[in-house]
Amino acid sequence: MGTSYKIGMEELSAKSANIWKAMLAEFIGILILNFFGCAACTHAAGDKTLISLAFGLSVFMVVMSLGHISGGHINPAVTAGLLAAGKVSIVRAVLYVIAQCAGAVAGTAALKALLPEAYQNGLGQTGLKENVQDMQGLGIEFFLGFILVLCVFGVCDENKPDSRFVAPLAIGLTVTLGHLGAVEYTGSSMNPARSFGTALISENWNGHWIYWAGPILGGVCAALLYSQVFKAPRSEELSAPERYRVVADEKEVHDINLKLKYIDEDM
Repeated sequence: MGTSYKIGMEELSAKSANIWKAMLAEFIGILILNFFGCAACTHAAGDKTLISLAFGLSVFMVVMSLGHISGGHINPAVTAGLLAAGKVSIVRAVLYVIAQCAGAVAGTAALKALLPEAYQNGLGQTGLKENVQDMQGLGIEFFLGFILVLCVFGVCDENKPDSRFVAPLAIGLTVTLGHLGAVEYTGSSMNPARSFGTALISENWNGHWIYWAGPILGGVCAALLYSQVFKAPRSEELSAPERYRVVADEKEVHDINLKLKYIDEDM
């Protein structure tokens, strides 16, 4: 099972203006994530559940609102995973990461401008907690990137169309899960651009490489594992009993839709 890659220079042409709209969506999406997620960090006072929900709900809202435009990556680890699996071109991946980093900086900068200095409390700066070594932090961020990209590939599998209906919620809850499990140790970045925004505005780069290397390595591993091993089979690849079950399910859904249509017409 091979994976094909493309440069994607044609996406820069005027006829493919969608790339610029997609970049704007990525910029706005992570701006929202950094603004509201980091805002929760400034007043959570140790409440990890509040922080976890703020980031998870932000991702849910952004993917639900803008996912149809850019795919709702809003994370270089997700973009890197999709690039590794041949789902996006190299040019699109590079432009997305630039837009994501710029959006994260803008979100954190807006938060800093709007909050009095006494309430900023680090602006959601990610960093290793006391006694957590660099390689331990790298491993934690690796698994955070891994579960996120594994979820993205699972719910966006073209051979599992039904799962797309719950994709924004599933991805948002995975971000919440990552924060609930690891925010106490690394700040649970899961997102290199999110950490880049706060590091640049806060001018604190301690251990910053961990928040790029960990999630991206985890995301690439998850992408390759899913696309090469776990990807759902196409309908023509199913055995006879499985194929019959799929067709029967589709027929049942069609019959239900017809009944609902008749009910609406009677009303």
